Amino acid sequence: MPRTLVRAPDHDRARSLGWLALEWMEFFTVHGPGDVQGEPVQHGDEFAGFVVDCYALSATGRRAYDSAFLSRPKGCDKSGLGSRFGLFEALGPCRFAGWAEGGEVYADPWGLGFEYVYEPGEPMGRPVTVPYIRCMATEEDQTGNVFDSIYYNLIHGPLAQVPGVDVGLTRILLPGGGEITPSTASSASKDGGKETFVVFDETHLYVTPELRRMYATVTRNLRKRKRIAGTWYLETTTMFAPGEESVAEATYELAEAIVQGRARRHRLLYDHRWGECEDLSAEDQLRAAILEAFGEAIAWIDLDGIVDEFYDPRTDPADSRRYFLNARTSASDAWVAAEQWSACADPTKIVADGDRITLGFDGSVRDDSTALVGCRVSDGHLFLIGCWEKPAGPQGEGWQVDRQAVDAAVDVAMERWQVVGFYADPAHWQDYVDRWQERYGARMRVRATQARPLEWWTNRPTAMVRALERLHDAVAGTQATHDGDSVLTRHVLNARRRLAGKVGVTIGKEHPKSTRKIDAAMAATLAYECRADAVAIGLARPRRRRRATGF
Repeated sequence: MPRTLVRAPDHDRARSLGWLALEWMEFFTVHGPGDVQGEPVQHGDEFAGFVVDCYALSATGRRAYDSAFLSRPKGCDKSGLGSRFGLFEALGPCRFAGWAEGGEVYADPWGLGFEYVYEPGEPMGRPVTVPYIRCMATEEDQTGNVFDSIYYNLIHGPLAQVPGVDVGLTRILLPGGGEITPSTASSASKDGGKETFVVFDETHLYVTPELRRMYATVTRNLRKRKRIAGTWYLETTTMFAPGEESVAEATYELAEAIVQGRARRHRLLYDHRWGECEDLSAEDQLRAAILEAFGEAIAWIDLDGIVDEFYDPRTDPADSRRYFLNARTSASDAWVAAEQWSACADPTKIVADGDRITLGFDGSVRDDSTALVGCRVSDGHLFLIGCWEKPAGPQGEGWQVDRQAVDAAVDVAMERWQVVGFYADPAHWQDYVDRWQERYGARMRVRATQARPLEWWTNRPTAMVRALERLHDAVAGTQATHDGDSVLTRHVLNARRRLAGKVGVTIGKEHPKSTRKIDAAMAATLAYECRADAVAIGLARPRRRRRATGF
């Protein structure tokens, strides 16, 4: 099951208010407007696990997460789940009130019959004092699906019996103070600062400057009541369109940075599930990928209808991948399509010590990254050896690449594998490339030039275009494989096609000041080009072993 789940290192589902939240939600809430409106809610294991994760606590009872991100295909009831969080945050025992000895009972204060018996050591809950719930909508003339479902529950569901709730179409006043309000980009900047919980629904649509500012303003407001009220927010989304700079894309990149150790003090819960299909024309593969993407939500989805959507010639295949496989797609000017690169991933391949390889190097000093990539000569398998990147946030201020660490990585590679060629772009690294040539040039069987065997300048349009074409064609034809490393993948998918005059197509960042780096893609291209030159002189053939002859 393709899924990325990012949680705190000490995450413990036994230490969560989510078990109480689940029983409360399933007792009090019903489905909102739609085909099953008014029917009781039952969570499957997957969504139940997400609820439990959202309310995870530290050993001191502090919330483990400031924000939670749920990414699922279109039609998985993400908005409905968001509304249930909103109702629990408004009326339920959603904050830590101490640890249970066992046997304590929470009973709803309205006498509606809900009771929950705590296990020994389980966290107990209490309501938020004066909760302010904000449901964000993208359209100025709409309240949004989350608020609509909350409204329906407070008019037609069991919670309609709660005394003191004043339900309106544009605002819901809560007993004892507090409110639930729908908000748009324009209204978010006019009021705020009291929020205790916010739902940002479908953040892949937050692509305009107004919506991005709204998101920044509202999340900043949550800090005002953080210490006592334990404020947090939920993002729900379907896969974003690359390059639109949506809020969902920014959170996706933050999760990548967390996984790769490039972000500090993260308090993000991230849950992204998708389906993978190399060949959309193969219906059995497509159906399997849809099942992977939807998980338990497939129970209420028209599988045949989604297959028909994919095969409708009026439908953009990239949009169908995003909406119904929840899979990453490529920008219109992407150098390599995401599905092509994914099809070449083979993390089961192990490059053993002593294997014959080539190296590619692309370096920087400050803002861009520095990368060292290997390529096995026998089969063209690419693997990332090292990538040195500027950390995100304040940690990156004044950062420079650790040149000694890079130098050491080259030495280790030379000792570990049989390196027969090494193409390095000398820009910003001429002194080190000179040293590497002095140390290792004599042993290189593949040479950029006889005089300077490692020096391969990437600012030569004709040579660069040819090298990029070679790797691109190999990926498109699945003739090359790679280790599936997330950093290498990110850099390759960040690369955009750029015309190099009449020579052909080279690659570049989406814009010169972009923080989305491509240096590992360049290093991979050099490693693969060096490998091609190695193959051309016969180095891909297995080495002969001499037989001992007895007399």
